[in-house]
Amino acid sequence: MKKCSHSAHESLTELNITPMLDLAFVLLVIFIISTIPPVKKMDLTLPVASKHQKDPPHKAKYISVQADGNLFIDRDDCPLADLQKRLLAMRDAEPDLNVIIRGDAKTKYRQIRTVLDICQQVNLVKVDLATEINK
Repeated sequence: MKKCSHSAHESLTELNITPMLDLAFVLLVIFIISTIPPVKKMDLTLPVASKHQKDPPHKAKYISVQADGNLFIDRDDCPLADLQKRLLAMRDAEPDLNVIIRGDAKTKYRQIRTVLDICQQVNLVKVDLATEINK
């Protein structure tokens, strides 16, 4: 007495590799498209840049925000109410003013955002946030 037919038994032992081949070809196409051609191996004579006098670096003004909300411009105490007037005066004295905002790690973002809003109201273009790199 036969328990299973001959054709059903053969289909169970065969492995259908068509989906795996499709996946392999798709991955191959993706790798071919995503690779960058080796441009650096071409022989080119690149132009030489002329040396010019560098502009003197602009000294940045630091606005420090402590965790308790106290503000300092460089090392001078500055109440929040006076920050806009002092920034306007500094911007009028130096139109290309560079400001770096340093916030204590425990400072609430709301206090930093207030300082950023005041810098935007004064039309300061060069405003950066200072961070530290963990070693």
